[in-house]
Amino acid sequence: MRRTLIAGNWKMNGSFSANHTLLTGIIAGLPANDAVDVLICAPAPYLTQCAEVLGDSRVAWGGQDVSAHTHGAFTGEVSAGMLADCLCKYVIVGHSERRAYHAESSELVAQKVLQALAQNLIPVVCVGETLEQRENGATNIVVAEQLQAVLDVLSADQLTNIVLAYEPVWAIGTGKTATPQMAQDVHAFLRSQLAVKNAEAANAVQILYGGSMKPENAKELLAMADIDGGLIGGAALKAMDFLAIISAC
Repeated sequence: MRRTLIAGNWKMNGSFSANHTLLTGIIAGLPANDAVDVLICAPAPYLTQCAEVLGDSRVAWGGQDVSAHTHGAFTGEVSAGMLADCLCKYVIVGHSERRAYHAESSELVAQKVLQALAQNLIPVVCVGETLEQRENGATNIVVAEQLQAVLDVLSADQLTNIVLAYEPVWAIGTGKTATPQMAQDVHAFLRSQLAVKNAEAANAVQILYGGSMKPENAKELLAMADIDGGLIGGAALKAMDFLAIISAC
């Protein structure tokens, strides 16, 4: 059985005081059982704060991006080794905002995945299509290309060390939402693509939904067979909303 993973992506939000209130609120409100894995992906300057506040809890923390390089003259970049020094367990790779605003190619994303794995970080590999691509019937073509670039650089055994996240770009902050069945169809397609690389591992890989999961729609989405959790944006900035999604599991 795949465990459910609820991951909060703070994006470029936060302050030391607000973070402390949010993190302690999440810890205090977690369900008594540990049936759900919980992750916070914070901006790099706040990762040491996450380590301090979350260290004794069952909430993991991670970065929002990682460099394709180990070190060197790459001003502003954060290496996988630096994230490991902050005791991160995960890192988001290939988020739609990185692909769109920073022109990250699928090949660059693949190199970042390798850097994460080399430091024993679990990369949360994001794939997803725009509204135009969805309306043109190209969803599967787009996500397949994005995922295949990563699969091409991984061994069959490494497949069990990644997490996937499907984030339909057209459903993030637009008011548009994918139905649970629409999301399930893409998740099932992604799992079938993983199975070509390693059928056994494909059944173990967690695939998260990142298209504006909220307390109102979480239960229906998480009931789908191939949706193993959520990559949460706005709702991760409010302890009550984030906890409500966790409880929906």
